[in-house]
Amino acid sequence: MSLSSIHPIAADYGEHEAAMAAYRAAGEARARGLGNRGPIRFNADGSLSEEILEAYWRCGFYVFEHVLRPEELADLERDLDRILDRAPAEPEVRLDRHGHPALNADREMFGFSLVRPLSDPVGGTQRNQGRHPAKMIEPTPPEDAPDYVLQVVSGALQYSDASLRVYGHPDLLRVAAAINGDDFTPFNEVLFIKQPGLGGSVAWHQDGTTHWDTPIFDKGTHGFNFMAQVYGCNAANGLWIVPGSHLAKADIKAMCEAAGSDRLPQAVPLLCGPGDVGMCNRQAVHGSFANTSPDIRVTVNFGFHRRASVLGARGNGIHAPGSDKIIYDADRIRERSRMLGYAIDARRQRFPDEESFRYQPHVSEGATFEWSDAARERIKDYNLLDLGI
Repeated sequence: MSLSSIHPIAADYGEHEAAMAAYRAAGEARARGLGNRGPIRFNADGSLSEEILEAYWRCGFYVFEHVLRPEELADLERDLDRILDRAPAEPEVRLDRHGHPALNADREMFGFSLVRPLSDPVGGTQRNQGRHPAKMIEPTPPEDAPDYVLQVVSGALQYSDASLRVYGHPDLLRVAAAINGDDFTPFNEVLFIKQPGLGGSVAWHQDGTTHWDTPIFDKGTHGFNFMAQVYGCNAANGLWIVPGSHLAKADIKAMCEAAGSDRLPQAVPLLCGPGDVGMCNRQAVHGSFANTSPDIRVTVNFGFHRRASVLGARGNGIHAPGSDKIIYDADRIRERSRMLGYAIDARRQRFPDEESFRYQPHVSEGATFEWSDAARERIKDYNLLDLGI
């Protein structure tokens, strides 16, 4: 049975919403029973709570509650308004909706992904190395829908100081060190914007591409992503994850065919309030449905790897153009990690009452960083050095 016979390209809205309502309710109940949510907690010696570690490694994701301050949520909102106003109005066109040069006008990398409303642009295609093998249902968009909506801003730290400061959050970086070691490395950073009533889907996939069949593969080889929520997320507009699916490569197309639709029965939604931060293993099967709800989702998404997974690995070519033709070396890791130094100092300037995180590779090298207008110029196109595996 082909997936095209399971569901039409333009699904009947009423039928689709009825099926989704029941699916969302069941998924929410399963999500609430997993025991993988709560505030970030550290032991007296500074190590991450054993209960958090157990739940994360069991489920493949965790929800940290009440992480971001109200004032940084307000900062993120202001940056978001500016980004939406000055984003490219159409794919591959570097003019905003006012006809002025867009935010990316002087960047080498386009970096702004616009999609057709309620569409699934990658499912069932060979894009991203074919890691999205099954197409999602595409509900019929409203008659007055625009031709395109902004969905992803890559290299987001160069467009949003508030996102840069979230990237330097000391407790989140302490979690990264607990999961991936004190010498953890960056991955990439995006703003994910799920427009109300218009946002496209992201077909089920596993992020990792390079290490499934290597001797170093285990439950954490491909790292994880933090997903900081500006407005919160729910079963209608948020990410869905299959708990425990981070332990092995999955046959996602077979999973969808067995389900008879794109509604995987094992999956649960990532449920977050404003300021909560999800942590999702990049090996977990995850995806999101078209956002037919009236609620926007804005996610500050940023990931980290083990250094051992990156050093000496060939890039995957998905996140940085041409990286599939190179081997990641210590110089590239060092240069890409400069963003951590700038983020930590940017956060120190905004929140001087916090104890800043000390990134051990920078401490060992005696490297110092100052966030300034000059630094802002230096980080243009920094995401050309993303470390995708």
